[in-house]
Amino acid sequence: MLFFSALVAGSFSLGALVANDISPIAFTALRFCLAALLVGAMAMAQGGMSRRSLASPWRHALLGGLFAIYFVLMFEGLKTAPPVSAAAVFTLVPLMVAGFAYLLLRQRLTARISAALAIGGAGALWVIFRADLSALLAFDIGRGELIYFIGCISHALYAPLVRRLNRGESPAMFGFGTFAAGAVLLLIYGWPMLWATDWSSLPPRVWVTLFYVTFFASAVTIVLLHFATLRLPSAKVMAYTYLTPSWVIVWEIMLGHGAPGVMVLGGVILTMFALLLLLRDDDPQVS
Repeated sequence: MLFFSALVAGSFSLGALVANDISPIAFTALRFCLAALLVGAMAMAQGGMSRRSLASPWRHALLGGLFAIYFVLMFEGLKTAPPVSAAAVFTLVPLMVAGFAYLLLRQRLTARISAALAIGGAGALWVIFRADLSALLAFDIGRGELIYFIGCISHALYAPLVRRLNRGESPAMFGFGTFAAGAVLLLIYGWPMLWATDWSSLPPRVWVTLFYVTFFASAVTIVLLHFATLRLPSAKVMAYTYLTPSWVIVWEIMLGHGAPGVMVLGGVILTMFALLLLLRDDDPQVS
Protein backbone atom coordinates (compact mmCIF):
# COMPACT_ATOMS: atom_id res chain seq x y z
CA MET A 1 0.00 0.00 0.00
CA LEU A 2 3.00 2.31 0.46
CA PHE A 3 3.97 1.58 -3.14
CA PHE A 4 0.31 1.98 -4.13
CA SER A 5 0.14 5.52 -2.72
CA ALA A 6 3.31 6.62 -4.53
CA LEU A 7 2.06 5.29 -7.88
CA VAL A 8 -1.41 6.77 -7.47
CA ALA A 9 0.09 10.20 -6.74
CA GLY A 10 1.62 10.34 -10.19
CA SER A 11 -1.84 10.17 -11.74
CA PHE A 12 -2.78 13.52 -10.21
CA SER A 13 0.22 15.47 -11.49
CA LEU A 14 0.31 13.85 -14.92
CA GLY A 15 -3.48 13.80 -15.23
CA ALA A 16 -3.67 17.54 -14.61
CA LEU A 17 -1.25 18.11 -17.51
CA VAL A 18 -3.47 16.32 -20.05
CA ALA A 19 -6.99 16.71 -18.61
CA ASN A 20 -7.89 19.37 -21.19
CA ASP A 21 -6.23 17.61 -24.13
CA ILE A 22 -8.65 14.67 -24.46
CA SER A 23 -12.12 13.56 -23.34
CA PRO A 24 -11.86 11.87 -19.90
CA ILE A 25 -14.22 9.13 -21.11
CA ALA A 26 -12.21 8.41 -24.27
CA PHE A 27 -8.95 8.45 -22.30
CA THR A 28 -10.30 6.15 -19.58
CA ALA A 29 -11.85 3.73 -22.10
CA LEU A 30 -8.50 3.25 -23.84
CA ARG A 31 -6.78 3.01 -20.47
CA PHE A 32 -9.13 0.24 -19.32
CA CYS A 33 -8.72 -1.71 -22.58
CA LEU A 34 -4.93 -1.64 -22.30
CA ALA A 35 -5.01 -2.39 -18.56
CA ALA A 36 -7.30 -5.38 -19.16
CA LEU A 37 -4.75 -6.78 -21.63
CA LEU A 38 -1.89 -6.27 -19.19
CA VAL A 39 -3.64 -7.71 -16.15
CA GLY A 40 -5.11 -10.51 -18.26
CA ALA A 41 -1.59 -11.48 -19.36
CA MET A 42 -0.54 -11.49 -15.69
CA ALA A 43 -3.49 -13.74 -14.83
CA MET A 44 -2.63 -16.16 -17.65
CA ALA A 45 0.98 -16.31 -16.49
CA GLN A 46 -0.28 -17.27 -13.04
CA GLY A 47 -2.30 -20.21 -14.31
CA GLY A 48 -5.05 -18.82 -16.50
CA MET A 49 -8.73 -18.25 -15.89
CA SER A 50 -10.69 -20.60 -13.66
CA ARG A 51 -14.40 -21.32 -13.82
CA ARG A 52 -14.72 -19.59 -10.48
CA SER A 53 -13.34 -16.34 -11.91
CA LEU A 54 -15.82 -16.45 -14.80
CA ALA A 55 -18.83 -17.15 -12.57
CA SER A 56 -21.31 -14.36 -11.79
CA PRO A 57 -19.97 -11.78 -14.26
CA TRP A 58 -22.25 -9.18 -12.66
CA ARG A 59 -19.62 -8.89 -9.91
CA HIS A 60 -17.05 -7.64 -12.39
CA ALA A 61 -19.59 -5.38 -14.10
CA LEU A 62 -20.41 -3.74 -10.76
CA LEU A 63 -16.78 -3.26 -9.74
CA GLY A 64 -15.70 -2.22 -13.23
CA GLY A 65 -18.49 0.35 -13.37
CA LEU A 66 -17.49 1.84 -10.02
CA PHE A 67 -13.83 1.99 -11.03
CA ALA A 68 -14.72 3.57 -14.40
CA ILE A 69 -16.81 6.27 -12.71
CA TYR A 70 -13.93 7.05 -10.37
CA PHE A 71 -11.31 7.47 -13.09
CA VAL A 72 -13.54 9.44 -15.47
CA LEU A 73 -14.53 11.90 -12.73
CA MET A 74 -10.93 12.13 -11.56
CA PHE A 75 -9.76 13.41 -14.94
CA GLU A 76 -12.83 15.60 -15.29
CA GLY A 77 -12.08 17.16 -11.90
CA LEU A 78 -8.42 17.69 -12.75
CA LYS A 79 -9.45 20.06 -15.54
CA THR A 80 -9.80 22.75 -12.86
CA ALA A 81 -8.65 21.28 -9.51
CA PRO A 82 -4.96 21.66 -8.58
CA PRO A 83 -3.25 18.24 -8.17
CA VAL A 84 -2.54 18.73 -4.45
CA SER A 85 -6.17 19.70 -3.76
CA ALA A 86 -7.44 16.69 -5.72
CA ALA A 87 -5.07 14.44 -3.77
CA ALA A 88 -6.47 15.91 -0.55
CA VAL A 89 -9.99 14.99 -1.70
CA PHE A 90 -8.68 11.45 -2.22
CA THR A 91 -7.67 11.30 1.46
CA LEU A 92 -11.36 11.50 2.40
CA VAL A 93 -11.75 8.00 0.92
CA PRO A 94 -10.69 6.10 4.10
CA LEU A 95 -13.46 7.80 6.09
CA MET A 96 -16.02 6.79 3.47
CA VAL A 97 -14.52 3.28 3.21
CA ALA A 98 -14.99 2.85 6.96
CA GLY A 99 -18.70 3.63 6.60
CA PHE A 100 -19.19 1.28 3.65
CA ALA A 101 -17.10 -1.44 5.33
CA TYR A 102 -19.41 -1.33 8.34
CA LEU A 103 -22.52 -1.57 6.17
CA LEU A 104 -21.20 -4.34 3.92
CA LEU A 105 -18.73 -6.26 6.11
CA ARG A 106 -19.69 -5.22 9.64
CA GLN A 107 -16.11 -4.09 10.26
CA ARG A 108 -16.12 -1.98 13.42
CA LEU A 109 -13.71 0.81 14.26
CA THR A 110 -11.80 1.37 17.46
CA ALA A 111 -11.69 4.81 19.06
CA ARG A 112 -8.10 5.19 17.81
CA ILE A 113 -8.99 4.48 14.20
CA SER A 114 -12.04 6.76 14.39
CA ALA A 115 -9.87 9.56 15.78
CA ALA A 116 -7.27 8.98 13.07
CA LEU A 117 -9.90 9.16 10.32
CA ALA A 118 -11.27 12.38 11.82
CA ILE A 119 -7.79 13.94 11.97
CA GLY A 120 -7.03 12.85 8.42
CA GLY A 121 -10.36 14.23 7.22
CA ALA A 122 -9.66 17.56 8.93
CA GLY A 123 -6.24 17.73 7.25
CA ALA A 124 -7.80 16.97 3.88
CA LEU A 125 -10.42 19.70 4.29
CA TRP A 126 -7.70 22.17 5.28
CA VAL A 127 -5.92 21.52 1.98
CA ILE A 128 -9.12 21.42 -0.12
CA PHE A 129 -10.18 24.85 1.16
CA ARG A 130 -6.64 26.21 0.70
CA ALA A 131 -6.11 26.88 4.42
CA ASP A 132 -8.77 29.59 4.15
CA LEU A 133 -11.11 29.47 7.16
CA SER A 134 -13.64 31.78 5.51
CA ALA A 135 -13.79 29.50 2.45
CA LEU A 136 -14.30 26.51 4.75
CA LEU A 137 -17.12 28.20 6.67
CA ALA A 138 -18.76 29.24 3.40
CA PHE A 139 -18.13 25.74 2.00
CA ASP A 140 -16.53 27.42 -1.02
CA ILE A 141 -15.29 24.28 -2.73
CA GLY A 142 -14.03 24.30 -6.30
CA ARG A 143 -16.02 22.66 -9.10
CA GLY A 144 -13.17 20.27 -9.91
CA GLU A 145 -12.83 19.15 -6.30
CA LEU A 146 -16.59 18.56 -6.06
CA ILE A 147 -16.65 16.47 -9.26
CA TYR A 148 -13.73 14.39 -8.04
CA PHE A 149 -15.34 13.92 -4.62
CA ILE A 150 -18.30 12.19 -6.33
CA GLY A 151 -15.81 9.89 -8.02
CA CYS A 152 -14.16 9.16 -4.68
CA ILE A 153 -17.48 7.87 -3.34
CA SER A 154 -17.32 5.19 -6.06
CA HIS A 155 -13.75 4.34 -5.07
CA ALA A 156 -14.71 4.06 -1.40
CA LEU A 157 -17.54 1.65 -2.20
CA TYR A 158 -15.23 -0.37 -4.45
CA ALA A 159 -12.75 -1.35 -1.69
CA PRO A 160 -15.09 -3.28 0.67
CA LEU A 161 -17.01 -4.74 -2.29
CA VAL A 162 -13.80 -6.44 -3.48
CA ARG A 163 -13.65 -8.35 -0.21
CA ARG A 164 -17.38 -9.05 -0.25
CA LEU A 165 -17.51 -10.32 -3.85
CA ASN A 166 -14.17 -12.11 -4.19
CA ARG A 167 -14.60 -15.91 -4.35
CA GLY A 168 -10.99 -16.95 -3.98
CA GLU A 169 -9.70 -15.53 -7.26
CA SER A 170 -6.15 -14.20 -7.38
CA PRO A 171 -5.68 -10.41 -7.44
CA ALA A 172 -4.63 -10.54 -11.12
CA MET A 173 -7.59 -12.70 -12.10
CA PHE A 174 -10.08 -10.54 -10.24
CA GLY A 175 -8.45 -7.36 -11.53
CA PHE A 176 -8.73 -8.59 -15.11
CA GLY A 177 -12.48 -9.07 -14.68
CA THR A 178 -12.81 -5.58 -13.25
CA PHE A 179 -10.90 -3.86 -16.05
CA ALA A 180 -12.48 -5.94 -18.82
CA ALA A 181 -16.00 -5.19 -17.60
CA GLY A 182 -15.15 -1.52 -17.11
CA ALA A 183 -13.70 -1.36 -20.62
CA VAL A 184 -16.86 -2.83 -22.14
CA LEU A 185 -19.07 -0.37 -20.27
CA LEU A 186 -16.91 2.60 -21.29
CA LEU A 187 -16.72 1.51 -24.93
CA ILE A 188 -20.51 1.26 -25.09
CA TYR A 189 -21.12 4.56 -23.36
CA GLY A 190 -18.21 6.53 -24.76
CA TRP A 191 -18.03 5.29 -28.36
CA PRO A 192 -19.08 8.69 -29.85
CA MET A 193 -16.27 10.41 -27.92
CA LEU A 194 -13.76 7.74 -28.94
CA TRP A 195 -14.78 8.14 -32.59
CA ALA A 196 -14.63 11.95 -32.42
CA THR A 197 -11.12 12.05 -30.89
CA ASP A 198 -8.34 12.94 -33.33
CA TRP A 199 -5.80 10.48 -31.92
CA SER A 200 -3.07 11.40 -34.39
CA SER A 201 -2.93 15.04 -33.27
CA LEU A 202 -2.72 14.43 -29.53
CA PRO A 203 0.42 15.87 -27.88
CA PRO A 204 3.11 13.39 -26.70
CA ARG A 205 2.31 14.09 -23.04
CA VAL A 206 -1.06 12.36 -23.50
CA TRP A 207 0.64 9.13 -24.62
CA VAL A 208 3.22 9.34 -21.81
CA THR A 209 0.42 9.80 -19.29
CA LEU A 210 -1.60 6.99 -20.87
CA PHE A 211 1.36 4.60 -20.52
CA TYR A 212 1.92 5.62 -16.90
CA VAL A 213 -1.70 5.38 -15.76
CA THR A 214 -2.27 2.14 -17.71
CA PHE A 215 0.74 0.24 -16.47
CA PHE A 216 1.65 1.77 -13.12
CA ALA A 217 -1.55 3.46 -11.90
CA SER A 218 -3.96 0.78 -13.19
CA ALA A 219 -2.46 -2.66 -13.77
CA VAL A 220 0.02 -2.52 -10.90
CA THR A 221 -2.09 -0.63 -8.37
CA ILE A 222 -5.22 -2.74 -8.78
CA VAL A 223 -3.20 -5.89 -8.05
CA LEU A 224 -1.63 -4.19 -5.03
CA LEU A 225 -5.04 -3.01 -3.83
CA HIS A 226 -6.66 -6.43 -4.20
CA PHE A 227 -3.71 -8.12 -2.47
CA ALA A 228 -3.92 -5.76 0.50
CA THR A 229 -7.72 -5.71 0.70
CA LEU A 230 -7.85 -9.49 1.19
CA ARG A 231 -5.35 -9.28 4.09
CA LEU A 232 -6.12 -6.04 5.94
CA PRO A 233 -9.25 -4.27 7.23
CA SER A 234 -10.65 -1.99 4.53
CA ALA A 235 -10.14 1.21 6.53
CA LYS A 236 -6.50 0.34 7.19
CA VAL A 237 -5.91 -0.46 3.51
CA MET A 238 -7.13 2.95 2.45
CA ALA A 239 -5.24 4.67 5.27
CA TYR A 240 -2.23 4.77 3.00
CA THR A 241 -4.08 7.24 0.81
CA TYR A 242 -3.16 9.82 3.45
CA LEU A 243 0.33 9.80 1.96
CA THR A 244 -0.97 10.77 -1.48
CA PRO A 245 -0.85 14.59 -1.03
CA SER A 246 2.75 14.29 0.18
CA TRP A 247 3.69 12.19 -2.83
CA VAL A 248 1.89 14.65 -5.14
CA ILE A 249 3.95 17.51 -3.71
CA VAL A 250 7.09 15.51 -4.56
CA TRP A 251 5.77 14.92 -8.10
CA GLU A 252 4.89 18.61 -8.53
CA ILE A 253 8.36 19.68 -7.42
CA MET A 254 9.98 17.18 -9.80
CA LEU A 255 7.84 18.50 -12.66
CA GLY A 256 8.89 22.06 -11.85
CA HIS A 257 5.51 23.24 -10.57
CA GLY A 258 6.72 24.26 -7.11
CA ALA A 259 5.33 23.43 -3.68
CA PRO A 260 2.12 24.67 -2.01
CA GLY A 261 2.13 27.37 0.64
CA VAL A 262 3.25 26.74 4.21
CA MET A 263 -0.31 27.01 5.57
CA VAL A 264 -1.54 24.31 3.16
CA LEU A 265 1.33 22.06 4.21
CA GLY A 266 -0.16 22.08 7.72
CA GLY A 267 -3.10 20.05 6.42
CA VAL A 268 -0.74 17.58 4.74
CA ILE A 269 1.07 17.10 8.07
CA LEU A 270 -2.27 16.29 9.75
CA THR A 271 -2.98 13.59 7.17
CA MET A 272 0.43 12.04 7.76
CA PHE A 273 -0.21 12.02 11.52
CA ALA A 274 -3.50 10.22 10.84
CA LEU A 275 -1.60 7.60 8.84
CA LEU A 276 0.75 6.91 11.74
CA LEU A 277 -2.23 6.35 14.04
CA LEU A 278 -3.87 3.99 11.58
CA LEU A 279 -0.74 1.91 11.05
CA ARG A 280 -0.42 0.92 14.67
CA ASP A 281 -1.37 -2.68 15.48
CA ASP A 282 -5.10 -3.18 15.23
CA ASP A 283 -7.24 -3.63 18.30
CA PRO A 284 -8.62 -7.22 18.58
CA GLN A 285 -12.15 -5.96 17.92
CA VAL A 286 -11.22 -4.74 14.45
CA SER A 287 -11.72 -7.46 11.83
